[in-house]
Formats: sequence, C-alpha cells, structure tokens
Amino acid sequence: MKMSLQNLYSPPVLVGLITKNRTHYGTRPRSPNHPSSVTVQVSSIQVQNDQSGDSPEPIKVLSSGIVNNQRERSTQTSDQLLSQPNTIGIIGGVSAFSTLIFLEKLVWWGSRAGGCPPFVVCSDSTLCMKLPLLSSFPSFKAQMAQIPSSSSRPVVESLKHKRVFLELSGARCIVMPCHILHVWHSEISEGCPLPFLHAGECVAKELLEAKLKPLEVGSDVRIGILASNEALVAGFYQDKLQDQGFEVVLPDKATMEHVVIPAMEALKRGDKKGARNLLKVAVQILLMRAVNTVIIACDEMKGLLPHDDPLLQKCTDPMDALARSTIKWAKSEANMQI
Repeated sequence: MKMSLQNLYSPPVLVGLITKNRTHYGTRPRSPNHPSSVTVQVSSIQVQNDQSGDSPEPIKVLSSGIVNNQRERSTQTSDQLLSQPNTIGIIGGVSAFSTLIFLEKLVWWGSRAGGCPPFVVCSDSTLCMKLPLLSSFPSFKAQMAQIPSSSSRPVVESLKHKRVFLELSGARCIVMPCHILHVWHSEISEGCPLPFLHAGECVAKELLEAKLKPLEVGSDVRIGILASNEALVAGFYQDKLQDQGFEVVLPDKATMEHVVIPAMEALKRGDKKGARNLLKVAVQILLMRAVNTVIIACDEMKGLLPHDDPLLQKCTDPMDALARSTIKWAKSEANMQI
C-alpha cells in the first residue's frame, strides 16, 4: 500500500471491499472463533496538491484495480467515492496500527452478520504531533477545562475537515476508533448531518443490554476502566456509563503509579512480558473490587493478553462495541433501502 505525507485538507484515504476466500494473509495469532477466511482488500487514494497549490482532479480507485478519472465520468451526477446507502466513514486515530485493528474488527463482526459494509478511511499519521500535552488532573471535566482552546483547536479543526471529507466521499455514518480523539467527540461532531457513533455510548448500551447482575448485594453493577490517562480518557467513558446507571470503578492513585504507568513504560521500552504481567495485576485489582468487567480504554494495552487468558474474558474492548454498533447501523440502513 503506497502512502505519502498529506496536508490538512488532503488526507490519505482507503476505500475498502471485503471478499471471502480460502487464503488468510497475516501473521497475528487468531482466536479459535476468528474467521480466518476473511481478508480485507483496500485501495489507497492519493489526494495531494501539486506545486502550484491546485488540487488535481479526483481519482477513483476501485477495488477491482480499475482507475477512473472524474473527467471521463463527467456525465455522472455524483463524484462520491462510494454511493452505497450503508457506507461507513472512518476517521483514523492517533495510531495507524489501532485504525487497522478496528478495520479487522469491522470485517470480523461484519462477516458474522452476513458481510462487511463498504467503508472509507481517512487517516493522518502526523495527528499525534498536533495533540496538546495531556497532563494529570483530578477529573475529566477539570482536565478538559485546563486544556487551552488554542492547543486543541488545530486538532479539532483537522478532524472536522476529515469528517467533512468523508461526508463528501459518500459516507452515511461516521465512526472514530480512537480513545484519545473521543475527548473532542462533541466538538468534532458539531454540525454533522450524519450519525456519528460514540464508543462510550456504544459500550455502555451493550453492557446495559447484557442485563448484568451486581456481584455484591445492595450495590449497583460496577464497571472498571483501565486507561493510561485515567483522568482524561477514562473520564468520558465514566460519564457515559454513569448515564446508564452503572457504578464506575477506576484504579486508585497507588495502582496508577505502581502498576498502570509502569506497564506503559515497560511497553515503550519493549518489555512486552513485563507490561503483560503488570496489566494482569491491574485487572485483578479492579476485579477484587467486585466489577463485572474491566474496560480496556488504551490502544497500547490491546493485544497484551493472549486470547486464551482467562482474564481476557473479564475485559471489554470498547472498539469491539463500536464495530458491532457500526455493523448494526449499516445492516439496518441497508434494510431500509431495500
């Protein structure tokens, strides 16, 4: 896949089509329930300015490999990349790897529902350089108040441009599979005419529909949250869960300082085994506080626990909930158009 550095208004785009065959490409270990027959075919579309500053005519790259210049298709009334009524627009996260993991989830859950819907991905690998420094504050609202608007404005504006780009590309629903970027979900979705799914709302709704029972008599159902930035990222999940009547349990200060943060540091220096062991400790500490499940709200923690680890059964990945909700929307939207 060819990629190049894009400017704010000309992000790289992936157009996806799903096929089924007998060959699986990849080296990641799979769980026994993972459909190894599903592969993703994506086409990369380069949309960048020339030296004169003018944008070239849009090029449509179809999954079959056929390239059509819009000049040759001037008789068409629409220049959208995709025109299906259930097309998904995906704003890529801070980590391109996490975005690809979400695409894998979308394919996996889509295959279980009869097929993955068409999608367009808009990703910017330089986004992390625009993010303001996220220091530690006692609460989500307090930390948001401490982030200067001048620091977050470039991020929000960049993501808004990507959202509009996806709308013009034919997306009928927008998703953003990134924990950190959900901090600005309300700002990014402002004025959006399309459904813009929120990972926190999706996971809270699924947990509510699961009709969980309290593990302690006289208490509410408790949900644990693990995130590298406990005050900020865990904060919006906490708000959405509490809106559904759940009691939210976060790691205490000692657990953050002696377990969670060291786990992230171990991962950064390449000590995956050490990070995994510390993550297990953090999950167990929350389970001892009678939580029904632990939400893993951190991209870096994904994949640390092997698929056959019993602790993994006690954990919830919000991006799975987002992928399932995306497929559910796409299927209902497709049915309405029949």
